[in-house]
Parts: sequence; C-alpha cells; structure tokens
Amino acid sequence: MRSSEHVRADEPPGSAVPGKARKRVVIAVTALLTAGVVGVSLAGVRSGGKPSGAAASGAPRVSTVAVVRTDLSSTLSLHGTLGYGRTVSVKGGKDGLVTQLPAVGAKVSRGRSLYRLDDRPVPVFYGTTPLFRPLDTRGLMGRDVKVVADNLKALGYDIGAQPASGSWVAQRPEPTGAASASPSPSPSASPSHSPSPSYVRVKPGEGVLTASLIAAVGRWQTQVGMPSTGVLGAGDVAVLPGEVRVGAVQAQPGDPATGTLMSVTGTAKSVSVALDATDVDSIQQGDKATVTLPDNSEAHGTVSAISTDAQASDQAGGDSGGTPQLVVTVSLDSTAALRRLNSAPVQVQFTGQTKKGVLAVPVGALLALSGGGYALQLPGGRLLAVETGMFAKGLVEVSGTGITAGTKVATAS
Repeated sequence: MRSSEHVRADEPPGSAVPGKARKRVVIAVTALLTAGVVGVSLAGVRSGGKPSGAAASGAPRVSTVAVVRTDLSSTLSLHGTLGYGRTVSVKGGKDGLVTQLPAVGAKVSRGRSLYRLDDRPVPVFYGTTPLFRPLDTRGLMGRDVKVVADNLKALGYDIGAQPASGSWVAQRPEPTGAASASPSPSPSASPSHSPSPSYVRVKPGEGVLTASLIAAVGRWQTQVGMPSTGVLGAGDVAVLPGEVRVGAVQAQPGDPATGTLMSVTGTAKSVSVALDATDVDSIQQGDKATVTLPDNSEAHGTVSAISTDAQASDQAGGDSGGTPQLVVTVSLDSTAALRRLNSAPVQVQFTGQTKKGVLAVPVGALLALSGGGYALQLPGGRLLAVETGMFAKGLVEVSGTGITAGTKVATAS
C-alpha cells in the first residue's frame, strides 16, 4: 500500500492513473558533492492544472536504469598546506653568548650539536621534559633524569641498571650520598650510618641518578667536547621531540642565549588541513587521503593526528569566517613527488566511510512521498518504497522489498 501516487511531469495533462484523484508532482533531485559534503535537495512543485511554460520546458526527461550492486565511499575534499609539520621555537636555557648557529634546512639528530653556547656544544636529546635543575645528587629522580638516561642508552653508553618503577630509593642530602634500590624496604627503615637518608618511591616515567648514570654522563661529555663533570643542568642540552629540521634562525652569533634562537620542525614532510570543528566526526585517525599537488600530480597519505583544541579559523589556517577549527595532519606514504617542494598549497581528498556490495541507483531515481520517505518507480508506474543509506558521487544506497540488482527503475535524466 502507498500513501500517495506520483505522475511525472512529462505525462500529458489528464493522464489516467487508477485510484484516487492525483496531483501532479515534479520532483527535482540534485546530488551535491561540494567540499566533501554529500547532500540531497528535493523540491516538489504541485499544480492543479497544466504546468506553466517555464515548468514544462524545465521538466526532467525520464529514462530507465537498473539497480546496481556496487561499493560506495564518502569523500571530503579540503584545502591543505604541505610542509614539515608543527613549528617549535628553541630558546636558550641559560646565560651565555651564542657562538655558532645551524644553517636553515640543516637536520640535527640525537647527540648532535644544535648550536654552541660560549663555544661549547649544546647537543640534542629526544624527549618532552627539558632539564630544569642541576642533576648533581645521587638518588635524585624525575622525568628529566629519565630523559638523560634514555638518551645516553640510545647513544650506546652503559648507564647500568635503573631502579624499577615502584621501588624505593635512598636519597641523602649531600651530593656524595649513596643511592640504592630495594625491592621492598620499609620507608621507615634507616641505614646504620649517618646521615640518615630518606626513602622515595620511583614513580612511572621517572629515572634515578645512579652512580653508573653519573659516570656515563661524564664519558659522554668527554666525547662531545663538554667539560667532563658528570653533571648536567638547565640549558646544557636541547630537549626536542625527535630529529629536527631548522626552519628559521632568529639569533646571530654574539647574541645572548636567553631569547628565541631558532624555530625547528620535524624532518618528514606532511600536510596540515584545517577542519571545521563541527565536521570532526567526518575524519578519523588512520583514514586514507590523496594529496593533489600544484602540478596536478598526486601523493598518498594517512591521517596521523587530529588536534583536540579548536582554534579560530585564522589561527588554524582556515578561511571559514571565524568557525572554530581543528588541525588534521596527513603523513605522506611517499615523498618522491615532493622532492622539489618544501611547502605548497594542496588539495586533500579524504576517503571516509566505505560500504561494499550495496544496492544503489542514481539520485535522480528517488521520488519523495508526500507522507514522508522515498520510493522508486518501476517502468509500469508502480512505486516501491525504499530506505536510503549513503549518498556518494551521484548514487544513493537503497534497500526495500522487491529491490534487487538488475531491477529496472525510472530516473530523471
């Protein structure tokens, strides 16, 4: 049973259709695929008499198509910027004069000198916690100590065993005090000698400044040309997320090291895309993307990160007139096509949800029922009610009783 009947606009006035009195309905269906948003606009024009000349001349022609079984994928196309990712400012961590700076475009990896301060090297360590205090007391613990331990170990130095997370470590007030790790001591226990140490439990993510680690620091300092004191303090190393590329240099030799010296980025090229915060569910980490370069060549990539802090469009690099935006980072699978480009505006097409083996028809085959919902019309005029699913590239997913692959239906053309 159907709630209404529909007569296409190209039928002559007065055409007989069994049932109740009919109303002429002209349905115009348009599939919109702009800025990656697929939409459908349905407009019905009803008339009790003959359509006007404008309506009659603009009425769609009707043809027949077969329902097909196919794969549908939603896509989203946005503007992006090719570059080296997020920029990080490097500031000097202690007093002194800058005596040497890197060239723009230089790549600096772990253990290599990023710049020289008072003609002493300031090497790069990987991590997220900068050195903020003198590491000069055995038993001292913290995330900064772990940065030192992890980097020296990665550079091939023997740092000895680090106390496990959760163990208790003895700390003495003077720098020469001994440190020890015990699997299950009582915090109230005291060694027989004085001064009495305090016991501190190692927290997750912390390192401990052991005698072996102090010795490793001294050996490393000798190797890189620093005074071999076994002590490191704020500003002695530049702690950065990983290998970096120097993007710009703000300081000059002879400048005080307390200001911004340079800006650095990662070494891998990537694409940054500003995404309206309202569209956050349209892209997921791991989604595939195709990047179209200015010369119309293509590079492929994967969504590697989506920021969680929405910013005004001018901060995120967008042009949506103030709509808060997130930054989507696309890591590129191959950079062969990008060798001659360090930065460029690009177009990025994201492949979103994919449905495989669904039944689909051209969007122009859909008829809007006056009681709500949609139907397809068979060549004989009978209507079959359908449920719609994904819209993509001019097709719409349909399902319903009597709808199978190969079923012939009328469509506007």
